[in-house]
Amino acid sequence: MSFLKTLAGGVLAAALSFSASLGAAQAQDKSVVDEIRERGTLRIAGILNEDPYFSKDPRSGEWRGFVVEMGKDMAATLGVELEVVESSWANSILDVQSGKVDLAFALTALPTRALSVSFSSPTYYNSFVMISPKEELKGKSWAELNDPKYTVAVDLGSSQDLITQQYLPKANVLRFKTRDEAILALTTGKADAVINTVLNGMVMTKKNPALGKVYIPGPVLSSPSVIGMKLDADPTWKGFVSAWADYNRRVGTNQTWILKGLDPFGITLDDLPEGFDVNG
Repeated sequence: MSFLKTLAGGVLAAALSFSASLGAAQAQDKSVVDEIRERGTLRIAGILNEDPYFSKDPRSGEWRGFVVEMGKDMAATLGVELEVVESSWANSILDVQSGKVDLAFALTALPTRALSVSFSSPTYYNSFVMISPKEELKGKSWAELNDPKYTVAVDLGSSQDLITQQYLPKANVLRFKTRDEAILALTTGKADAVINTVLNGMVMTKKNPALGKVYIPGPVLSSPSVIGMKLDADPTWKGFVSAWADYNRRVGTNQTWILKGLDPFGITLDDLPEGFDVNG
């Protein structure tokens, strides 16, 4: 009997061990899509006061902006609701890594970021621009702006900062912790121009005409805007997000959402700078 009890105990232990292993394997095999559908929400990182991408009404708490429209469409495709989680450009990738959010939209596809998160196919393309009240800078190429006689302002560590390092190494570059500080340098005459991206630039100059106009130096430098996901996310999830991005870019829906985000500022397709194309 002692032998039979020992044998039975061993079989039971093995069965429990197998059951636990199977449960863990099933948990690991659960796709992100399954998790999102079980939760009932798709969580994306949202940035305060970042028109036309994001904006949060302080009274109602409601989010708007073209990225929010994109998120709503993706959530609807998955059959869930959209949840916008307040974040920042600096923290959005960290929020993806930690699992606080499922996705971070509107990322510039920098190689260094690809070491931290996986990128989707491009949702649209953004171009780097110069914002300046000085009309004599219109039509200047990056090579012509690469001169110590020009002073440009940029926010430190941003994708536009990397562009100045590569294309304007000889220019006098003022680097600031925030974009607002860079803009202040322009309005106070300390800088001839601010380097940023076209969509931000269009809204900035509409809000404050004293900043001047948005110019696209040649050659046009366009960078894909992508969606960030966890590096170890399952292939089904990664494939879905990229397929969503590809489809909506190709049929023009993403351009429609972008124009809707620009509409509150009176910006239409005809107002966008010559040489800019959201589809690259």
